Amino acid sequence: MLGAKIATMSRISTDEVARVAELARIALTPGEIERIAGELDVIATSVAKVSEVATPDVPATSHPIPLTNVWREDVVTETLDRDEVLSQAPASEDGMFLVPQILGEE
Repeated sequence: MLGAKIATMSRISTDEVARVAELARIALTPGEIERIAGELDVIATSVAKVSEVATPDVPATSHPIPLTNVWREDVVTETLDRDEVLSQAPASEDGMFLVPQILGEE
């Protein structure tokens, strides 16, 4: 059980943080290592607290407020006339909007 494992973890040491940082090739100062060790310890403690109350009879949730989707009916309606729309464009060519080229410019 993950919750039990986290709850019994000892404080995350600065040596552990330094070792993981070295493995990840992240350069950390001694002050950063100390700060991160403390932050990770707080996170682990918080996860352990949540794991204590997250029992099998409590349903998992992805959002604290129940959400429902609101769907409108899919109704077929008239569309805009392509020629009319293109007549309002600054430039068009072969039934499409004509825009300035941006790729390959310096």
